[in-house]
Amino acid sequence: MLGLSGATKKETVKNNSGVQPAGQCGTWVKEPEGGLFTSPNYPNKYPPERECIYIIEAPPRQCIDLFFDEKYSIEPSWECKFDHIEVRDGPFGFSPIIGRYCGQQNPPYIRSSGRYLWIKFVADGELEAMGFSASYNFTAEKNITVFN
Repeated sequence: MLGLSGATKKETVKNNSGVQPAGQCGTWVKEPEGGLFTSPNYPNKYPPERECIYIIEAPPRQCIDLFFDEKYSIEPSWECKFDHIEVRDGPFGFSPIIGRYCGQQNPPYIRSSGRYLWIKFVADGELEAMGFSASYNFTAEKNITVFN
């Protein structure tokens, strides 16, 4: 018998909204119809010192269309070195980078090359802003041939 003194049960909350319970941020999003996710506290200021990773998974043979709402504000900085959103074309933090975004201008429309997008939101310890809201949907990959 293993001694688990001091161990606590971790409760898993399952929901289909892609929204995490309060106090958590980031999620693995696997919704068949697309959806929406936001920075913590959006549209109010996001909290300091946060790192949230969102992984979006499309159904097989589909790619992801990602749109950031115009109500967007991430602390501006040169080369987005402080607060920022980083988007990568794949399921990992080492997948090819699509872009790094901050400031008042919402990022452009993004389409993945495959069925995953990896999105990281980083907030440092100073100068919080409104954050972001992003929606996504799925589209058949361009290079798929369908035979009837």
